[in-house]
Amino acid sequence: MKKDIEIPLVKDVYVAIAHEWNKEFLSKDWNAYILNGGSTPIEMVLIVSKGFDGATKTSVMRHAIAVVAANSFEKIEVVQEEVLALTNEFFVTYYIGSTLFEKRFTFKKGSVSESALTPLPILGQEGIMAQ
Repeated sequence: MKKDIEIPLVKDVYVAIAHEWNKEFLSKDWNAYILNGGSTPIEMVLIVSKGFDGATKTSVMRHAIAVVAANSFEKIEVVQEEVLALTNEFFVTYYIGSTLFEKRFTFKKGSVSESALTPLPILGQEGIMAQ
């Protein structure tokens, strides 16, 4: 029975954290984004995020995005500086047509820092891509 279940491979969808200037608070914030590099919109996007390191855990956050257009992005959440000391996980599920896709994106503890910034596709700024 399990052999009959086909799990499609996630392609062209990513989670990234960018370091951006916040005009309101006049400071730099870390913001998580979902990037759709595909030529098809993704729909009914559900994202569950959490941070953890041994017994230390954050609250579980849930986000819903109706549509992420082709070759575009949507903001998921602000990531607090203290949470970056933990491993951060984003479990993403979405539909393309009637097919359900899912993938777990992970930022290992300490991997998000200014020294690790690289250019991000689609977003047009610097940040870190999840594994």
